[in-house]
Amino acid sequence: MKLPHAVATAIALTAATTTLAPPARAQTYDPAYPVCLQIYQGIVDYYFECAYRTMAQCQMSASGRAAQCVVNPYYGGPKSRRQRQRTYDRY
Repeated sequence: MKLPHAVATAIALTAATTTLAPPARAQTYDPAYPVCLQIYQGIVDYYFECAYRTMAQCQMSASGRAAQCVVNPYYGGPKSRRQRQRTYDRY
């Protein structure tokens, strides 16, 4: 069975693009820290370093670099202490 040339080309291109595609990046924000440092490596290439508790701490690290501090949109907030569950008597 012969496939038309256009169909064979389409199959080859599909196979090439799916096997040669770069892997997807993992989550770039760490939800444990409220401030992230966005570091630029080129015009459109950058990455995030989320390891700062305060904006001032991040700004000290960003000083003199092609970087800026941003608020972490995925920050989960401080871990709260578990409160005792109250039990009520039913009447």
